[in-house]
Amino acid sequence: MIRMNENKDIKHERDNASEGLTIYRYDSPKKAADLQAAYKDAIAENDRKGASGSGAQRRKRTSSQTLLAAFLAGALTIGGLAYMSDRMNLFSGGTANVVQTSASTANPASADAGVKTASLQSSTEDFAAVFNQANPAVVEIGNYGVENNQSRSNLFGSSRGQSGSRQQSLPTNEEPVLMGTGSGFFFNKDGYILTNQHVVADASELKVTVPGYDEPLEAKVVNENEDLDLAVIKVETQDGKAFPTLGFGDSNQANIGDWVIAIGNPYGLDHTMTTGVLSAKERPITVAEDDGSEHKYEHLLQTDASINPGNSGGPLLNTKGEVIGVNTAVNAEAQGIGFAIPSSTIQDAVKEMMKGTTESSL
Repeated sequence: MIRMNENKDIKHERDNASEGLTIYRYDSPKKAADLQAAYKDAIAENDRKGASGSGAQRRKRTSSQTLLAAFLAGALTIGGLAYMSDRMNLFSGGTANVVQTSASTANPASADAGVKTASLQSSTEDFAAVFNQANPAVVEIGNYGVENNQSRSNLFGSSRGQSGSRQQSLPTNEEPVLMGTGSGFFFNKDGYILTNQHVVADASELKVTVPGYDEPLEAKVVNENEDLDLAVIKVETQDGKAFPTLGFGDSNQANIGDWVIAIGNPYGLDHTMTTGVLSAKERPITVAEDDGSEHKYEHLLQTDASINPGNSGGPLLNTKGEVIGVNTAVNAEAQGIGFAIPSSTIQDAVKEMMKGTTESSL
């Protein structure tokens, strides 16, 4: 048996570009033409020496010729097989093409850049698919009431783009005005919407802009949980059709560094998508209330996806299009620091708020 790394006709190489990768190549110095010429010269020499020899000598010469011919034929056969096996990458396990591809990349950094570009392209395509799937279920909520200058907190913003003020009771002789807007999403096909409590707080009227409807729909508050800053409101369908909904994912299974997607209406710019990563979990924040008291929120998700006034109440999605959080706060003095209530908290709270309704489950 020929051991490929010891045979002189086989050249053993190690490709420096792929450390640890062993390739065997056939590299015989004897060509078929050289062997044929040597064979003819050997026969001619034997003919000259044995022209006047005995019959025994002729038989010996014939035997020598036969052995030589067999040896040369065997050498040609083995050489041909070794050459073909090298061409077919039988000894390299199909790795020669891999090495060639690596060698064709002169700059290793370029190869890394190609991998990153492909990964980013794939992520971009995933984002677009998630947006197209989730967007019809995301709504804009208008809070109408009495205008005042109070603001709940710099964490929630005081812009007209987001509800956060405490409205007063509406005088009978005064028309309600738009105090701010927030976001929400359908979690039930019968028109139940989840949003932040501060988005609907003290509203005299709530108007919800739903994709596919020409006019905003009036909404009623079903239940509120001020401690968790969650609220459920409901609109009635005008055409008898079910509303598109979003399902909940498991925020406990989300990892720091995972891609996340926020959809909402920042500063009244409807159906805006932003992307980022999950920056932290179990984050506590403290909000100063209008009366000077403080309210602490715990177990929040932190993300660097852009969340601005008006995003409150909108969904924070994973790349599967599942809701893993409700966007609830942004630090007005920072960039890339937003917070969301995790789905692990939301689902239990929604079940409680839905008790007594015709639809008591998610």
